[in-house]
Amino acid sequence: MASQGPMVIAMRLRNQLQSVYKMDPLRNEEVVKVKIKELNEHIVCYLCAGYFIDATTITECLHTFCKSCIVKYLQTSKYCPLCNIKIHETQPLLNLKLDRVMQDIVYKLVPGLQENEENRIRDFYHSRGLERVLQPSAVEDPVGEVSRHSLSLSVSQSTAHYYRNDEQVCLCLEKVSSGKDKKKFILQQKYVRCSARSEVRHLRRVLCHRLSVPPPHVQLLFDNETLPDNMTMKQLWLTRWYGKPAPLVLSYSVKEKRR
Repeated sequence: MASQGPMVIAMRLRNQLQSVYKMDPLRNEEVVKVKIKELNEHIVCYLCAGYFIDATTITECLHTFCKSCIVKYLQTSKYCPLCNIKIHETQPLLNLKLDRVMQDIVYKLVPGLQENEENRIRDFYHSRGLERVLQPSAVEDPVGEVSRHSLSLSVSQSTAHYYRNDEQVCLCLEKVSSGKDKKKFILQQKYVRCSARSEVRHLRRVLCHRLSVPPPHVQLLFDNETLPDNMTMKQLWLTRWYGKPAPLVLSYSVKEKRR
């Protein structure tokens, strides 16, 4: 009997593992079917009662809404519509973040939603006689790589991320000119479009590349104030240009090398 002890224990453990395996659908080889209505509470916007489009999450409480819904709602409020937590004291839009993972999930769960949204956007532009401009890819390269790319690159639909990864900011870069160097270091194309998550340091790198000058000699300014390198375009827009028409006008100065 004593010699059968380990075998009995092993058999009992195997039976327990088998029972757990059968109870856990994630480990079961059988296909698990879930009704879409059982997931609706997780993928439906509280404000419009429709499936998420451009899903956007409040960073303070992690509640998600359609981008257009929550942006419109926050024009008259600074509290989350679900839990009533204060999003931001003065600029609640600063604490919104596009939730690409959630949007991917919604489009995969709801049949035809992605195609319907694409058709709706196409019809919107067509009915108004407007040309639809595909947004460029986000500027998320390392600092060393950013200098080799233009912020205004257009991306074909076949290679672009369908969900329009980031909000875009239109900029106008004007040179601060003195009496001696009015015609030097002038950009041939002063209008650019970039990701709202781009930082001042990224723009400085691009300017240095276009003007062929080292980074320490280029400064970005707004209203004669030097901008910090870690400030994002979204922060800049919301704190200095909110409510004004595009493009956001920035100035740059170039300090020449002393010979």
